Amino acid sequence: MNSLSIFGTSSDAGKSILSFAITYLLHHRGISVAPFKAQNVSNNSHVTDEMCGEIAIPQHFAAEAIGLKTTPYMNPVLLKSGGASKAHMILNGKSVANKDVWEYYRDIDTLKPVVKEAFLKLKEKYDVIVAEGAGSPVELNLMDKDLSNIYIADEFNTKIILVADIQRGGVFASIYGVYNLLPKKLQKNVIGVIVNKFQGDMSLFDEGRVIIEKEFGIKVLGVVPFKPFNLGFEDSESIMNYVQDTSKAIIKVGVIKLPHISNFTDFEPLVADKEIELTFVSNAKDLSTCDVIVLPGSKRVVDDLAWLRERGFEKILKSKKQKIVAICGGYEMMFERILDPEMVESELQEVFGFGRIKGDVIFAKEKIVKKGCYHLFGEMICGYEIHNGVAKKRCKSKKNLYATFVHGIFESDEFRHKLFSEINPNYKGYNFKEHKAEAIKEFAGHIELHVDMDFIENELSFR
Repeated sequence: MNSLSIFGTSSDAGKSILSFAITYLLHHRGISVAPFKAQNVSNNSHVTDEMCGEIAIPQHFAAEAIGLKTTPYMNPVLLKSGGASKAHMILNGKSVANKDVWEYYRDIDTLKPVVKEAFLKLKEKYDVIVAEGAGSPVELNLMDKDLSNIYIADEFNTKIILVADIQRGGVFASIYGVYNLLPKKLQKNVIGVIVNKFQGDMSLFDEGRVIIEKEFGIKVLGVVPFKPFNLGFEDSESIMNYVQDTSKAIIKVGVIKLPHISNFTDFEPLVADKEIELTFVSNAKDLSTCDVIVLPGSKRVVDDLAWLRERGFEKILKSKKQKIVAICGGYEMMFERILDPEMVESELQEVFGFGRIKGDVIFAKEKIVKKGCYHLFGEMICGYEIHNGVAKKRCKSKKNLYATFVHGIFESDEFRHKLFSEINPNYKGYNFKEHKAEAIKEFAGHIELHVDMDFIENELSFR
């Protein structure tokens, strides 16, 4: 069978979520399928089942949703914030180097064999690879350096679906422009377009469908009404678009929106919790009404620590009266000192933390990347670790402070109940695992209702 590329006609058009949904629906049609993205730029990553490597959240989420063991081959190139126009590069799940943008593009041809090998490894095992694109596929000055869109589609002759965001405006220009700027070979492989995030009376787009099909010569595979889906967030901008019903909320949780916040999927269980009002804050005064403060993970711990001090957060984060949950980078900030003798993260070899936890955390060159079930805060919690910091203990709890290196703690129903019932005895909690499975099934059903999956499946089978 053919594999499939999902191209956006703009950034944030919904490529990730539609890639996930199409992967899920093909799987449930009995097709052997796997998610893939050649190169991703994100501080939001997860640990794979195989080889304990890092891959971006969307590919991990899509694989997990259909019961696949995750592997670094699903996202062979991952770039994280490195500061000063640099990126921290992860190849096949392992950290390899910090590179500036010029170096990355200069050496792009050395990455193509890595991407090709990863795709072929998956193709040995699965009949169809759903390859998510990145940004726009027609940045004309960068097309020869475009791994996720042009290289994959050209090298593996994938079928192509365009995804257009109608909320942005200019949907016709974006569809027409992207299609006609693609190389002729790839134009022939475009099987259609999905018009995404429609709001209002669907019949108002009937004429738009005719224009796209008759005048542009592109089949409209579906017009998808906007539907919130608060799972599998790819980046900090996408999580800012979460939709939450707070009508029954009895506890307010404030997450500090660090400039280099990472692994913000930690908070998906809180978004879904009807008893929790979740808010992301950038100003210390906005925390005054919060029952719990979360100091999240960070890709640039020292920089974000300085930002917190500049913004006046230090006093409240040092307060023993305030209930605080500190995760990974947030945990590291709670020590008396952060030591970086080999300058792994910055040129500062010693920085004073907030001092809520005695002792030092030391940045080591070798990153800790692992997953498992841990005994934390008196509960067994399944989660994962991605950090350079080394400390004597994986977690620490003391008066009103829960701090740990481990991501995913809020997915534990037992931990959430323990934490929030201390604040409000009326807190009941819910089963996050059941909610997640039902939300995935419901959203996939929404896509199936509005997208011509029969046509897509037929095109993938047709040589």
